Amino acid sequence: MTFAAELTPPAISTPEEVTAEWLSRALGTTIRSVRTEPVGTGQIGCCVRAHVDGDGLPSTLFIKLPNPDPGMRPLLHGVYRSEVLFYRELEPTLKVRAPRCLFARLGDQEGEFTLVLEDAAPLVQGDQLAGLPVETARDCAVNLAGLHGPRWCDPTVLEIDGLARPTVEDNDTLQELGGPLLEAFLDELGDRLTAEERDTLSEIATLIGRWANGRTERFSLLHADFRADNMLVDPSGRLPSLACDWQTLVTGLPGRDLGGFLGASLATDDRREAEQSIVADYHRALVGHGVRDYSLEQCWDDYVYGLLQTPVIGIFGWAYGTRSPRGDDMFAHLIRRSLRAIADHDALSVVRAG
Repeated sequence: MTFAAELTPPAISTPEEVTAEWLSRALGTTIRSVRTEPVGTGQIGCCVRAHVDGDGLPSTLFIKLPNPDPGMRPLLHGVYRSEVLFYRELEPTLKVRAPRCLFARLGDQEGEFTLVLEDAAPLVQGDQLAGLPVETARDCAVNLAGLHGPRWCDPTVLEIDGLARPTVEDNDTLQELGGPLLEAFLDELGDRLTAEERDTLSEIATLIGRWANGRTERFSLLHADFRADNMLVDPSGRLPSLACDWQTLVTGLPGRDLGGFLGASLATDDRREAEQSIVADYHRALVGHGVRDYSLEQCWDDYVYGLLQTPVIGIFGWAYGTRSPRGDDMFAHLIRRSLRAIADHDALSVVRAG
């Protein structure tokens, strides 16, 4: 990955500013023309696909910009900063596959940023409702090891300016906010769950802080929202997957990413059949990235502990994102799948045991 020199133009904030002149300066090449089209729903930011006629570039680029509402941008500064930090500073030190970034910059004002990424076509966004095919999920899990392994228990990640490092106080706040949100989910969408699943979710609501504060002896960089919707996958199954949307980057127990991913991104029957072999492949990849003194048994136990990631963290996406029928369907699927995995492995007992 290479970035244009520091004398390149500042970040831009709107699609109208994506001009041939700006792109030429940003990418250090000649762009003769550019045309943009919106991509996605823009719940957190604005995404456009740019069709370009330029030297040494693919015909399309993917550009991420801040929320169209300037009043919302300062509130989202942290997530924008995380993604710029990932591409500019962290991604070169890792082995995780992600879209190739050509330009990444924060603006002068809070909540201003611009990312220019190579278009990953023919890869497409994973389907959270349908879930991923088993072998695609396996590839994504092995890719996840490329995020965790290279900086496993690396104390320098705790010193990175701008990277979220949740404290005990932060996790106590997570408990204070998350518990009521889970109860609100039960009030609104609880009829989509079985009685046993509702009881499990109510119990999770009391364990959030304890869970979040646990197992601090093992840490690495976490994606923290590693699930099907944030994967770029090949429908034919031939090309390797990419992980995207690095706006929730934090430090923490790596098993949280793995548990959140498999618990939510595979259909339940597929997960039950394949999870042991996928966790083993993830562990094997960790070892290949230099992780030592971490057994497969420990990895499995951290995976089970991490199954709470989806209900604990996902509930904030449900509560604070733009509500829609598809969104409610998606979160109901996420929660149900994860609750079934939690029940399958008695994960709440693992959390209580520490």
